[in-house]
Amino acid sequence: MVLTVDQISKYFGTLCVLKDISFSIENKTIFALCGASGSGKTTLIKIISGLTRFDKGSLVIDGLTIKANTPYPDHLYGKIGVIFQDHNLFPHMTALENITLGLRMVRRLSSKDATERGMHEMGKMRIADKSGQYPASLSGGERQRVAVARALAMDPLLLLLDEPTSSLDPLRIEDVLHTIQDLATVGTTMLLVTHNLTFAKHTAQQFGVITAGECIISDKPDILDTLEGASQLL
Repeated sequence: MVLTVDQISKYFGTLCVLKDISFSIENKTIFALCGASGSGKTTLIKIISGLTRFDKGSLVIDGLTIKANTPYPDHLYGKIGVIFQDHNLFPHMTALENITLGLRMVRRLSSKDATERGMHEMGKMRIADKSGQYPASLSGGERQRVAVARALAMDPLLLLLDEPTSSLDPLRIEDVLHTIQDLATVGTTMLLVTHNLTFAKHTAQQFGVITAGECIISDKPDILDTLEGASQLL
């Protein structure tokens, strides 16, 4: 297992945002976690990536156990790739500079080696011709591919995608679907957080439904139909 989430709970004050969440993700698997806005999906992403601590339970990442309210291991930063809805690209840096920053600052690669790796990942994402452009001049789909390339350049154990189709038109959603399918082809392990059930059904091999902070798991996509208002999420 690349990731095991074991009885994770998270509170903000007296509000329980996540309650006893448990699931595991095998290597080279896409796991889709679905739920309506505000159900706790993004909070769980932040916990897995070390951006937010949790109050109960434990994480096991690549065999290493992380218990509630303990520091997140420094060496895991960069090994868990995260792509949020807004992509978090630095606006004053070109696409290539955004991708190579972590390689130079965290992995300590030379500028030459970082550039070569960055261009390699941009080529895989079919955006090599956008390397010198700034985020503001890129389309939403192109910015997302830059964010994916940046995450992949760090050789992540696990890639976390938070609502990758949010605010995209149908044409761009199809483009993102192809991107994720490309990643699956080369064996990238992914946790896909989305409220788009059709997208999840076409992409994942395992499925989770999170409602009011609680989660049920299945290897059959039919479980997504149990979501309240599922027809509006398709």
